[in-house]
Amino acid sequence: MQSGNLFSDAASPQVGERFDTILTHKNLVIERIISSAVIAPQEYIQTQDEWVLLIQGEAELRVNGTLVSLHKGDYVFLPAAVPHIVERTVDGTVWLAIHLHN
Repeated sequence: MQSGNLFSDAASPQVGERFDTILTHKNLVIERIISSAVIAPQEYIQTQDEWVLLIQGEAELRVNGTLVSLHKGDYVFLPAAVPHIVERTVDGTVWLAIHLHN
């Protein structure tokens, strides 16, 4: 058994984002991502599908050229090989990312 609390040790970094692996099981990886308000937009093109849920805060993603605004409770599915960029976040934004590897 594994248990924990998503908000334990959830202080945001001064710059960028922090990625914490919560669970790895077979082809599944679950991460908690904590964002600061100071991020350098970086393009991601991943080999796995990813589903992300914004737990708290606000963010803007550019997914395959389209700007997507996210607020608390919003989620988005990012298929493998689809380019995406985190354009903006507010300090203390918390994400739950579920990666599905083939």
